[in-house]
Amino acid sequence: MSKQIKQLVVSEYQERFDGVEGGVLVEIRGLDAGTNNRLRTTLVDKKIRVTVVKNTLARKAFQGTALEGLSKYLSGPSALVYGGNSVVEVAREIVELAKDKEALQFKAAILDGITFEGKAGVEALSKYPTREEAQAKVITLVLSPARNVVGAAKGPAGRIGGIIKEIQRKLEAGETIAAKA
Repeated sequence: MSKQIKQLVVSEYQERFDGVEGGVLVEIRGLDAGTNNRLRTTLVDKKIRVTVVKNTLARKAFQGTALEGLSKYLSGPSALVYGGNSVVEVAREIVELAKDKEALQFKAAILDGITFEGKAGVEALSKYPTREEAQAKVITLVLSPARNVVGAAKGPAGRIGGIIKEIQRKLEAGETIAAKA
């Protein structure tokens, strides 16, 4: 491949991966064409992309980006899986799809500059909460004390309201109300 062609490929990678904050690096060698197409179609439906990369050219393209930590794992046939709402979502999807596809091998993943190595690392990443899930947990934790205070204040008032309602019902029914000691 000529130097000009290599530079064009590096430029294409830089353009394609511009703004990509993380991804999962996999090896898809051994997947037959039909399985590979089904895998990609399943992922595309979830806005997740798979790009097979040339290792040395990808290393150049990753320099100075959020994906730079994946450079040392670029050996052999490599494909970068990225997109979706978050890298955690990508990891979850790819781990789920890999359960019945032994040929799909995990090399590494990267999230916020943290590299997760191999299968164990990618599986660990897939168990992280997504940004939305983490925000929901924080909101729940912040609102929990207020909810407890409101519940404590509402409890006695609710009991008094119930007693008043029972007295009203008995009076409307013409029953007598006996005082309790």
